[in-house]
Amino acid sequence: MQLKIQARAKINWTLDVVGTLPNGYHDLDMLMQSVTLCDQMTIEEAPELSLNVRMQGGGYVPADGNNLVLKAALELQKAAGCTRGAHMTLRKYIPVSAGMGGGSSDAAAALVGLNRLWGLGFSADEMEAIGLKVGADVPFCIRGGLQRAKGIGEKLTPLKLRRPLYLVAFQPCRGLSTKEVFKSLHEQGIRPEDRPDNEAAKKALEMGDVRALGASLGNVLEPVSRRMRPEIDKAIRAIEQTGAAGARMTGSGSAVFGVFVHSGACRHACEQLQKQYPACRMMRTAETGIVIEEN
Repeated sequence: MQLKIQARAKINWTLDVVGTLPNGYHDLDMLMQSVTLCDQMTIEEAPELSLNVRMQGGGYVPADGNNLVLKAALELQKAAGCTRGAHMTLRKYIPVSAGMGGGSSDAAAALVGLNRLWGLGFSADEMEAIGLKVGADVPFCIRGGLQRAKGIGEKLTPLKLRRPLYLVAFQPCRGLSTKEVFKSLHEQGIRPEDRPDNEAAKKALEMGDVRALGASLGNVLEPVSRRMRPEIDKAIRAIEQTGAAGARMTGSGSAVFGVFVHSGACRHACEQLQKQYPACRMMRTAETGIVIEEN
């Protein structure tokens, strides 16, 4: 049996830091969304665990034990008490170190795929608990869709998106270290005007009001990341100039996105932006984070 899996990227409509948890990690409050941009993975039975990575864009991703895919596979073996193997081939389309959850989505795809390949029978909740040991965004990537995420990102509440929304997204510069971005945020603090309006954004998403959504987007990490990578600011302004209802950085960066009222406007904006940013891609919101096709 061979499994073909789509591991979908995510964007943050909002990202706020509301405090510090007892373990020292930041306490977050976010609206997270799966989008149709995805990495592609194939998994098939093999004597041992192995991974082959094929980059379809820029950047570098290791294929050794530092890759979240293999870390996830090992955690799954440990949880199941099994030693079965699999060969995994990963084709990377999601930009690296971009805040779009590429590594986490790949880990989620490995967990969901191997759970099926090996017939382990773990529930989604059980896989999310295993995934959390690999990365804070892995539970979201397993569940997908539109979620209100709190804690370090593992406390998920599903929300209903009124209608599909159309976006452009791209990485205008080198990636950023999430650890370094949060360190700088701790040093510089958060201005009240940089906080997102989570409740307004949630209401806009549920009502399908794209213009209200654009006005309520926000990411407290964006000012910090902009100072580290001024290209982020330039890219956001470029998206806004194409008529986006709103444009922001996602995650800790360095990818940016813009949301549009209509698909036609989004398509036209993408064509314009590709003249300056060839990596710009049009996408839409998705209801799931992982899609599996069984051969």
